[in-house]
Amino acid sequence: MSVSNPTLITFVIYIAAMVLIGLMAYRSTNNLSDYILGGRSLGSVVTALSAGASDMSGWLLMGLPGAIYMSGLSESWIAIGLVIGAYLNWLFVAGRLRVQTEHNGDALTLPDYFASRFEDKSGLLRIISAVVILVFFTIYCASGIVAGARLFESTFGMSYETALWAGAAATIAYTFVGGFLAVSWTDTVQATLMIFALILTPIIVLLATGGVDTTFLAIEAKDPTSFDMLKNTTFIGIISLMGWGLGYFGQPHILARFMAADSVKSIAKARRISMTWMILCLGGTVAVGFFGIAYFSAHPDVAGPVSENPERVFIELAKILFNPWIAGVLLSAILAAVMSTLSCQLLVCSSALTEDFYKTFLRKNASQLELVWVGRAMVLLVALVAIALAANPSNRVLGLVSYAWAGFGAAFGPVVLISVIWKNMTRNGALAGILVGAITVIVWKHFELLGLYEIIPGFIFASLAIYVVSKIGTPTAGMLQRFEAAEKDFRLNQ
Repeated sequence: MSVSNPTLITFVIYIAAMVLIGLMAYRSTNNLSDYILGGRSLGSVVTALSAGASDMSGWLLMGLPGAIYMSGLSESWIAIGLVIGAYLNWLFVAGRLRVQTEHNGDALTLPDYFASRFEDKSGLLRIISAVVILVFFTIYCASGIVAGARLFESTFGMSYETALWAGAAATIAYTFVGGFLAVSWTDTVQATLMIFALILTPIIVLLATGGVDTTFLAIEAKDPTSFDMLKNTTFIGIISLMGWGLGYFGQPHILARFMAADSVKSIAKARRISMTWMILCLGGTVAVGFFGIAYFSAHPDVAGPVSENPERVFIELAKILFNPWIAGVLLSAILAAVMSTLSCQLLVCSSALTEDFYKTFLRKNASQLELVWVGRAMVLLVALVAIALAANPSNRVLGLVSYAWAGFGAAFGPVVLISVIWKNMTRNGALAGILVGAITVIVWKHFELLGLYEIIPGFIFASLAIYVVSKIGTPTAGMLQRFEAAEKDFRLNQ
């Protein structure tokens, strides 16, 4: 294994710290609510940073910098769309979802919330939404494991197969032991590490290439169109990249942070912290990919690994430009991005299996201790399936993420958004929205229709299905009463 000792030591210390946090969280985990949602005890800082870290997975430091490195600033439309979508999600959904889940049976998961909000006695809404979570999140988990494997493969010279297990092991460990609190506390540490890496690295790359003017001249000499925001784009292409922002309304691992906030009053402060963090991180990741064009055009002798796989641009810059100790910290930021999102996804899948299948249909009277241990067992099960899906070395991180992101954005986004702002939405409307959104994404992706990102037609068709089907039926008096009580609570406390 060709690795400098300082980098290896840094990684080991970082991973040990995350596992230690998991052990600390273990002591605060007494029941299923603690394991799944941290007992709704997150303050504004932890809510903000854990929402950001769980959102920005390995693609932030691998997929997006690689896309910018290959195509220039025209790929940054995705970052603009994400900022807009995240802000609107915080503004319209976060606070309302916090109170709606509390007023609707103190719901711990999205399927649980849907079943309570729409009084679904059949269990059909709960089952279908839980299945959607398991299908798309297992794909999403696989993307995180691929990113972790790439990091260990390139940093430590491991084979892809060995790196696959090494990258996933620590995340599985602290998620298994500490549940939601471990995930949220580690997310806060990881978010801090990520923003440090994404502010420092582009600054050092700029200095290494001779400053802003020299860097821009080098990029222009390499490819003048790199500055063109409209390079090789079409109207449909830009809309597709911006459409990523729609995904925020339906991501269970992000929505869980809103549900876990200690109160609605924490949401406004959390929104400001989270958006500041997000803008700085996305700006840094675009800069890493863009300035990397200048650096590697000036140093073609070390550009080989990036030429083979552009997603390694951040990794290679960190290894080349920093001493091994600092490089270890910066490369740990990639691991932080991977671990923060993967842990959330594993926990959401575990929650769906435990709360929405095991407890609801198999063991209604199961003890809290039994449910916590079933949740832990489900973490292991989902992780093993995701590792199997990630076993193909040709997997690309951004490709896997885009499919899962679209699946959630279209299947759950319209249902969540409309359910917290429109009191007349019905159970059949919610069911139609989930099915139409998920099916549209799968069909659109398979046939690659119009070159349009599948989340956009999925979101539109699902929203129309919700409205039309809800208009056919009528919400019950209980549904209206709970909605209005939650909305009043929201307005009084925001």
